[in-house]
Amino acid sequence: MSDKAKPEKEKTYTDSEIATIIKESGLTGWYMEDGWLRRKYNTDGWPQTLMAVNAIGYLCEAAYHHADLSVTWGKLWVKLQTHSAGGITDKDFELAKKIEEVVLWRPNGGGLGTGNPKPFVFSKG
Repeated sequence: MSDKAKPEKEKTYTDSEIATIIKESGLTGWYMEDGWLRRKYNTDGWPQTLMAVNAIGYLCEAAYHHADLSVTWGKLWVKLQTHSAGGITDKDFELAKKIEEVVLWRPNGGGLGTGNPKPFVFSKG
């Protein structure tokens, strides 16, 4: 017998718990579908889509928790799930919050002014 304890499986959330966490955490635009925490971003075009993809890729690699991405001109879909746990865990919510923070960030005055005057990356509705 091994002295090593079996690692505990991460807590996964039910669909109703996920809906509550999304609402309470301010993850507007994120939703649960087919076992994935999902979000669609609209962009101002192909270069902005690619920049958003690269930003998300950087965050995922830094977190060592990788999103599934679908990419087309002017649109980017993000899907998160903790495969090792078989569902949505705290990892997914933490990464979703960081993605929102980075991808939708805009300067608000100061030395950077108001930033790019184009929509850049945004959410319709």
